[in-house]
Amino acid sequence: MMIGITGHEDFSGHAARTLREARSRAGLSLRQLARRAGTSHPTLIAYERGRKSPSVVTFLRILDACGFAVDFDLSPRIRWQDGVSRGDELEAVLALAGEFPARVERRMSYPVFPRTS
Repeated sequence: MMIGITGHEDFSGHAARTLREARSRAGLSLRQLARRAGTSHPTLIAYERGRKSPSVVTFLRILDACGFAVDFDLSPRIRWQDGVSRGDELEAVLALAGEFPARVERRMSYPVFPRTS
């Protein structure tokens, strides 16, 4: 289960999808999970539907109650603030891809090594 959060406005939607998937994979009903996580059934429904956004501590507690651990991996993101627009980044990637052969030769060539007996 991978989560890519790019800003605060995205957390609620990602949290909702992640909580639903975790509960489903754990085979728990909403009531069972609410009991295990120490939260109310209506609050858990609101989290899963994205109507409420859990705190990070609550989010992790609910995932733990489903039997899942959470590992964070930091990855750099290119943003306009970095001085490179997404379009420029794409152009650079496409230019690099153009340096690779577009098709494979019909005959494979390889070096001939001397025989050793």
